[in-house]
Amino acid sequence: MKKIIYIITAVFFCMAGFVHGAEHQPLDELKVPMEKAISILKDPQYQKQKEAQREKIWEIVNQTFDFKAISMRTLAKNWKLFSDKQKEEFTSVFTELLKNTYIDKIQGEFHNEEIIFTGQDIISSTKARVNTKILREKIEIPMDYSMSLSNDKWMIYDVNIEGVSLVKNYRNQFKEILAKETPAQLIQRLKEKNEKHEQDRIKEQD
Repeated sequence: MKKIIYIITAVFFCMAGFVHGAEHQPLDELKVPMEKAISILKDPQYQKQKEAQREKIWEIVNQTFDFKAISMRTLAKNWKLFSDKQKEEFTSVFTELLKNTYIDKIQGEFHNEEIIFTGQDIISSTKARVNTKILREKIEIPMDYSMSLSNDKWMIYDVNIEGVSLVKNYRNQFKEILAKETPAQLIQRLKEKNEKHEQDRIKEQD
């Protein structure tokens, strides 16, 4: 779990840097929303308005990551075990889990890291991979993120940092659970995690 949290934290830190003048569409489409997110993270008006900052960041993230594709890839072949209604419900609660787990982490750990884009592979007309390095306290961390073209917009569907895939990490966890439990039980597990997180957040605000 710590490795997954580190991956996600690094992903959002990737919002901090861009290759200006890049000609390829994936980077072009990421530039504006990423710069907006960094501006919000740096904006002093949000120092005492963390909830407002959290929602602003999530609004941008939600437009940049394809959470339905992430959900499908995370379940892999187990996706077909879910009814249409369960697929929608799983996507919703899993997306909420990612939000609950990582947005607070992002807010607390952004310290003006430098991001260098080292390359970009256009795999096909609808798939691309962007290669980056995160410079954090004199340490270079290689990170790649995969994107797909959906409805004329490039969206992130997986992140790989130091050889570890976000999707594969969750896939392994859910595969183990689904070997013993039903889709409905997995969904309930995620709901309970989300509910606990919300309760903890309310306590912290009191």
